[in-house]
Amino acid sequence: MSAVIADSSVATVAPSVRDPARREQKRAFELNKLEKRLVRLTGQAIVDFNMIENGDRVMVCLSGGKDSYSMLEMLLILKERAPIDFDIIAVNLDQKQPNFPEHVLPEYLKKRGVAFHIENQDTYSIVKRLIPEGKTTCSLCSRLRRGILYRVAGELGATKIALGHHRDDIMETVFLNMFFGGKLKGMPPKLMSDDGKNIIIRPLAYNNEADLTRYAEEKQFPIIPCDLCGSQENLKRKEIKAMLREWDRKYPGRVESIFTSFANITPSHLMDRNLHPFASLKVTGEADASGDIAFDEEPCAPAGDIATVSFNRLMKSEIEE
Repeated sequence: MSAVIADSSVATVAPSVRDPARREQKRAFELNKLEKRLVRLTGQAIVDFNMIENGDRVMVCLSGGKDSYSMLEMLLILKERAPIDFDIIAVNLDQKQPNFPEHVLPEYLKKRGVAFHIENQDTYSIVKRLIPEGKTTCSLCSRLRRGILYRVAGELGATKIALGHHRDDIMETVFLNMFFGGKLKGMPPKLMSDDGKNIIIRPLAYNNEADLTRYAEEKQFPIIPCDLCGSQENLKRKEIKAMLREWDRKYPGRVESIFTSFANITPSHLMDRNLHPFASLKVTGEADASGDIAFDEEPCAPAGDIATVSFNRLMKSEIEE
């Protein structure tokens, strides 16, 4: 009897599993749903921070990685749908890294019908000459790359420079600065460059890396690995990335809550004297919703955490008595 049931179940399941047309239909459906989510979140970020305006010429920095390819796709889709007119020009900086496939990006961009510019600058030799073997090259490489891109933006008449940093990049940067730099600083979705001549935008600010990875795989982008810094293993960013992934696995919703907190800042409840006049603070006799509230309920305590609730109540009763 069990053998008959087994054979019957296989006969029932097999056609749908083995049917290539069904598999492709399901794949197309899932990809469409994923793309809609990515486009919606990209569009929302652009609107929230007024990243792109009518008449803008957006320089899309294309490295050959999954994020920049995805960003270009999102902007191309939005360009067709947006109620404003803006131009897109893709720019790649060929840093003359060993084994860099120079043909990949031009061929892809021509196929997609995207205007582009390839900037050739041998920053690889500079980095290798100045950074000792085994040390992190990312910082110097990034500074050199950014300076060149600022110059190119001016030469191309670009009004915005679009970078492919996503939600996870933003969070990792905040923790990197906290843990290793003593600063509460991250990657804002929109920022003026230090030379005061360029506006930097990050259209993927609301998108998570997992979605972008899956999208790039489904779209089969011709990914170009970074042989200069991508092969370095013990980077602090990788440690932070692992920490966030572990939190996300153990405590679903924590990462989303952290990201949401970046847009809900109360300077009076931190310690930066440049953002809040602590030294000159005096009583006004008027109620202030942003002022300190004694015995706040701890927002981070789980609803069922009896020990935490009991401790808070105990402390309150003792002080009141």
